[in-house]
Amino acid sequence: MAARITVVVPAFNAARWIRRAIDSVLAQTHRPDEIVVVDDGSTDETPDILAGYGDRIRVVRQDNRGLPAARNAGIAAARGDLIAFLDADDWWRPGKLAAQLALMRERPEVGFCSTEATVVDDDGTEVGRWRCPPCEGAILEAIFERHATVAGSGSAVLVRREVLERAGRFDETLPALEDIDLWMRLAAISAYACVAEPLVVIRRGAQSMSRDLDRMRGAAIRVMRKNRTLLPPDRRGRFWNRCYAGMLSDYAKWEARAGRRAAALVHLAEGLVRAPLARGRMILGLLPAALARRL
Repeated sequence: MAARITVVVPAFNAARWIRRAIDSVLAQTHRPDEIVVVDDGSTDETPDILAGYGDRIRVVRQDNRGLPAARNAGIAAARGDLIAFLDADDWWRPGKLAAQLALMRERPEVGFCSTEATVVDDDGTEVGRWRCPPCEGAILEAIFERHATVAGSGSAVLVRREVLERAGRFDETLPALEDIDLWMRLAAISAYACVAEPLVVIRRGAQSMSRDLDRMRGAAIRVMRKNRTLLPPDRRGRFWNRCYAGMLSDYAKWEARAGRRAAALVHLAEGLVRAPLARGRMILGLLPAALARRL
């Protein structure tokens, strides 16, 4: 029996974008068996737009509970053996599902896969490319070292339902990075692969740097700590400390660029304590920005 594919689209006040997302799924060369759109308590025209699609989509409505809960509601409603996710403000190129399905058929050991992605701003101007990582297969340690290992992240991933249910669904208690948290748990029990074509378009809109840093940093710390035991016992010490210090180094750089030098120095200090051998890279990367006005 052919694998059935469910596409889960979480949407909250997405009237500006939702048509493009849904239309890109309907335009796939390999059409999914169902599209489940989770309306996460929208107060704009999103419900009316969804109604216009009739029986081409299935709509699940709930009070506003956030992105992880909306994705989980879609998973619960899904009937497919393979589940894909698409955020309401992103969209797919026509061959996205066909390429991933072919990969999954050829490589039964792969539990989840993604594709490369094009990153655009609100005007649709390309601002970046999210490429496949240099590693495939067992990528758990790579995700600890670099959170952006899974190319395209949420809007690019196709996962076997059986593997997803074993790993567990999205953590609804996290304020951000719930996708990275899930990729870690998936990578701990299955192999990963990537289609080296930019078949997903991801919108990166303007946002508050300071607010986002606080939210993302807190989530990153929780994700790193809660998933430490997924690593082999001999990688939970020095290796984990080095990864944790590297994560702090990244946030310190972003804090410094945002003009928050005191916060940057706090992260730098903790990183040096946890992984002193990495101090050269961290100091060289941070001091010019973090201390520019102090020297």
